[in-house]
Amino acid sequence: MPSIVCNGVSIAYEDYGDPGNPPILLIQGLGIPSSGWSPELIDSLVSSGFRVITPDNRDVGLSEKLDYLGVPSIPVQFLRRMTFMRVNAPYQLTDMMTDMVAFLDALEIQQAHVVGISMGSMISQLLAIHAPHKLATLTLMMTTTGRRFLPGPTKAVRNHILQGPVSYSEEDRYKYHRVTRKLLSGPKYPAPEDDSDGLFRRLFDRGMTAGGTARQMLAIMAAPGRVSALKNLRLPVQVIHGDADPLIPVQCGRETAAVIPGAVLHEISGWGHDLPAALTPLFAKLMTEHTKKA
Repeated sequence: MPSIVCNGVSIAYEDYGDPGNPPILLIQGLGIPSSGWSPELIDSLVSSGFRVITPDNRDVGLSEKLDYLGVPSIPVQFLRRMTFMRVNAPYQLTDMMTDMVAFLDALEIQQAHVVGISMGSMISQLLAIHAPHKLATLTLMMTTTGRRFLPGPTKAVRNHILQGPVSYSEEDRYKYHRVTRKLLSGPKYPAPEDDSDGLFRRLFDRGMTAGGTARQMLAIMAAPGRVSALKNLRLPVQVIHGDADPLIPVQCGRETAAVIPGAVLHEISGWGHDLPAALTPLFAKLMTEHTKKA
């Protein structure tokens, strides 16, 4: 698989479609490799005339694992955040954003349509804030400004994420991620009972690690709010959020769209915090139509 050293970290990626077509950069969320994007979504975007680029964030997939940085205690750092103390994170979301700036530069892409989901949307916001010249349009899925006191995950989701799998055997990891997917799905788009869509196999084959996920989680916890900076954005932005999101509640997406000048909010009834196959055509349509605003 191709990889590029960006910001001192090896970033693996996949590149689809004609290199001469307008590029769309898809940035994944917490602990999820680039294979978390469905092949159907990628195929739809390629068929619509785009070059689709899907990098693995640092510490996940085939990108470099930063195990030498260690993992501070998540519960301890969570308490530090709740008491307004500094969170000790091995790296910051701004470092992950700088990875993506260097990544686009290495591919000699002057400007791209950027789509970020969950943690990827936070990285994408920072891209727009610190390197606005690199973005033609911005699509934020399941997103938040990071402002304190916004609603957080449901108790069931929070406890499940903090608990982690019973062991790191393949069987226990499958069980854990099946429960995770069920908890995150919305009432109108329930998760399949099995791996009929091949998601878990794609994720595990590409690579997921507890240490990398924990370090990324700490980067999120350590990140300051972005409200003031988002108010200064001047590019086409759309926010796509489900009203049944149990991890990043819809109020977070509403606030994000409200503070960014001219941003458009697409609120989807009954959608949770996942990428259900039934919504793939809608996601592809919204992404494609949004690029026309560039």
